[in-house]
Amino acid sequence: MNDVTLELVPTEREQMPLIRNLYQFYLYESSDWEQEDVEVDGRFYIHDEHLVRYWQEPGWSAQLLLVDGFIAGFLLIERSELPGVDALELADLFILKKYRRQGIGRALATQVLMSGEDNWLVRFYGQDEIALAFWRSVLADLPRPVEALELDDEPDLLSFLITRLLH
Repeated sequence: MNDVTLELVPTEREQMPLIRNLYQFYLYESSDWEQEDVEVDGRFYIHDEHLVRYWQEPGWSAQLLLVDGFIAGFLLIERSELPGVDALELADLFILKKYRRQGIGRALATQVLMSGEDNWLVRFYGQDEIALAFWRSVLADLPRPVEALELDDEPDLLSFLITRLLH
């Protein structure tokens, strides 16, 4: 990463429209493998009842990624609701194209996955070649145990559990 200032800024409920707007870009990019169409208003569908949970549920958060003070993307974190998986889930990480291939995503993902005492769950579509290459590289270099999980809820998702280091 060249001399850039990287910040992860928690958002408030009032910033939900901002996250919703940025999420349109995320949905556009994932429409190839998720096979989603736009609604009659020209936007991708966003389930607002789910989105609002990022400001209501314990362990859930929506954060803006700022690079040199400019919005560069977002990070959504959820508490996993999968049976038998006690972890925070790095649900969605999106970085605008202008800021990609500079090490920002890697630095952010590593920082988040190494933080705290929680286990982490990372899931992504195997058809998403960019995410596949990114996460394979990040997870291979992560100094925490990483385990591939076979989960039945979404067969197209690759799932990895990152466990905390025990002292």
